[in-house]
Amino acid sequence: MKWMWDPKYETMDREELEQIQLERLQSTLHHAYRHVPFYQSLFDKSGIGPGDINSLQELREVPFTTKGDLLRGFPYDFFAVPLAKVARIHTSSGTTGRPIVVGYTRRDLQHWGHLNARVLMAGELGERDVLQVSFNYGLFTGGFGFHAGAELIGVTVIPASAMGISRQISVMINFKTTALVSLPSHALRIGHCLREMGVEPKDTSLRVGFFGAEPWSEAIRHQIEDHLSIRALDNYGLAEVGGPGVAFECQYRNGLHINEDHFYPEVINPTTGEALGPGEEGELVLTTLTKEAFPMVRFRTGDLTSLEYKPCECGGTLVRMARVKGRVDDMLIIRGINLFPSQIEDILLSFEVGPNYLIRLYREEGLDQMEVQVESPVAGGERAPLASRIMKEFLDRLGLDITVKLLEPGTIEVSKGKQRAVVDEREI
Repeated sequence: MKWMWDPKYETMDREELEQIQLERLQSTLHHAYRHVPFYQSLFDKSGIGPGDINSLQELREVPFTTKGDLLRGFPYDFFAVPLAKVARIHTSSGTTGRPIVVGYTRRDLQHWGHLNARVLMAGELGERDVLQVSFNYGLFTGGFGFHAGAELIGVTVIPASAMGISRQISVMINFKTTALVSLPSHALRIGHCLREMGVEPKDTSLRVGFFGAEPWSEAIRHQIEDHLSIRALDNYGLAEVGGPGVAFECQYRNGLHINEDHFYPEVINPTTGEALGPGEEGELVLTTLTKEAFPMVRFRTGDLTSLEYKPCECGGTLVRMARVKGRVDDMLIIRGINLFPSQIEDILLSFEVGPNYLIRLYREEGLDQMEVQVESPVAGGERAPLASRIMKEFLDRLGLDITVKLLEPGTIEVSKGKQRAVVDEREI
């Protein structure tokens, strides 16, 4: 228990924990019903009220909240407190035009800091550590969440944010960084650059890294650990329920501990919505238990995982979720940015190219790359200027550098049935 920030809750007996969950759940449901019109309508149409939920299992009677619901509530329809009581605003990292806007009260921010302190303590961070936070400090939730947690522990924080790789490495070496927070692809890029510079990982002070916000596999974990000579830990969070701090790996790395005193997890069959049992893989659904400004009730995350309720070797009793296996939908995550093939298609069609296209995802020196191959009838000499205009549009609208290759009509093979528009060559 030495490396637990809040052992009272992290090792709590399950019966006692479930009683706390129920009390907080009932408070959340009443709060959401009174102050969020969407939830008032949701309950009323279902013929049940917040007071009818008298057990955790009865929460299954409440309909789900989806990302589409949140997008339709842009910007403030899901806020459960007046804007005057909102201390901070963040948004989702998606590029769907209108992001999901999330509010935090001062109490929400305090909870958020403590949740991220749990994440960092599980990685054995203490007052003598220097943490380099290489997540963006803009509307994206990642940077601020980890920063707050680190300050609670007493860790020295370097808010490196979106600095270039060479400067990140300079800071890392000169300031004797011992821990890194970043995208896993960013960590790989740092590792590659260190090798190019002739710097051995053992010549840095790094010993542990906390990575998330994009898919990464055990193979990628091994690469990061090899390139940087560190221990790489996974963590899980999403803006809709508060950002990083939802779940985290301890040193045993046998699943991610979900902070159940703040989030109630379920796993469902993504097709039928039916509840699944421990060990069964399905879609993760989360209900916030302590959020004031932005309570979420049965939010469908779209992430595929399973739950394990047996206590962990570290002594923790919080339920553990398996590392996310994939997505229910076809959302792509590139360098921490979420987008859908349909957004690519819309832009291509605006230039009157396609409709046959192929999205190729790959990694180059550890960094996610995207190439879009699309059929176009334009003559050879006109292709380069057109491709440049399309790439500029991708950058302006999606925030990503995407390579475009214009091909002769009939080049891309069209399969029978559903067209496979994405080829993912990344090591997953």
